Amino acid sequence: MAQQPAPAADDDIDRDVCKLVHRFVQRLDVHVRRVAEDVGMTASQVVALRELSEPITARELAARMACEASNATFVLDRLEGQELIERRPHPTDRRAKQIVLTPAGERARAGVLDRLGAHSPLAALAGDRQESLRDLLRELLADG
Repeated sequence: MAQQPAPAADDDIDRDVCKLVHRFVQRLDVHVRRVAEDVGMTASQVVALRELSEPITARELAARMACEASNATFVLDRLEGQELIERRPHPTDRRAKQIVLTPAGERARAGVLDRLGAHSPLAALAGDRQESLRDLLRELLADG
């Protein structure tokens, strides 16, 4: 019986990186869900608040959240019902609305960001290593 060649070192690295990234994403997801539970929101609402750093459209928010526009709209409807956001006319596009945080939304976002920062899975890395990881991920994702 012929022996199979040993897997190339590149295959091992690829598999290890994929496994490690997947496990880290799971940890981040658990962290976001814990914060959401603590503040009485859904994980999607927490992610939306995290991403609402400036007025943006629902389409832009969906891209930042990596979800369909209809999902972002559902999340925005809930945030609007909680009086955390307002939809305002876009200053340059008559067809679009801008999503703007209300004063209560600003406070909720600040609280969410504080909680996300506390006990974050990224906290295991020093600040410069976090920046290096961010830069590496940006480099890997630059083509897509």
